[in-house]
Amino acid sequence: MKLYRFLSADDTSAFCHKVTDALNKGWELHGSPTYAFDAANGVMRCGQAVVKEAPGIYTPETKLGAQ
Repeated sequence: MKLYRFLSADDTSAFCHKVTDALNKGWELHGSPTYAFDAANGVMRCGQAVVKEAPGIYTPETKLGAQ
C-alpha cells in the first residue's frame, strides 16, 4: 500500500526534526514544502507531504505514524 502523511508545525527546529525522523523511517518527500503565516497565533508554519510504500492493505484504522 502507498501511505501519505502531511507533516506540519511551527517554523522551529522541531519541524525539521519531525521531517528528518520520517525520512529516517523510510518516508520520502512528496512535492514542495509549504510555508505560511498563522495569523491566529502570530507564527510562521511549515508543512511537508511525505509518502511511503508499506506492506498490507490500507484501512482508516492504519496508524500512519507507526509505519
